[in-house]
Amino acid sequence: MNIKLLYLSLTVLLSACGASQPPPYQQDRAPEDRNQYSGAEGLTQQQKDQTYLMNKELSDKCTTAKIDLAIAETDKNSSEINKQKSLISSTCI
Repeated sequence: MNIKLLYLSLTVLLSACGASQPPPYQQDRAPEDRNQYSGAEGLTQQQKDQTYLMNKELSDKCTTAKIDLAIAETDKNSSEINKQKSLISSTCI
């Protein structure tokens, strides 16, 4: 009788522990807004988010440099043109 009670208690306890784990990451948020990751799946998602954010930052810098280059060409500002071309070559993939 005691063995059955012990077995039942352990089963309930272990299933309750598994139910209280947090989700691996905040799936309802955009990668920019996520700040909590848990477990192996969360770590994998964190790496994906970091890669996404780095690529997005480079893309934004590239777009800004292209716009600034167009403005510099309109103004015929040769030093700014050279600066923006350098930024474009380093940020645009």
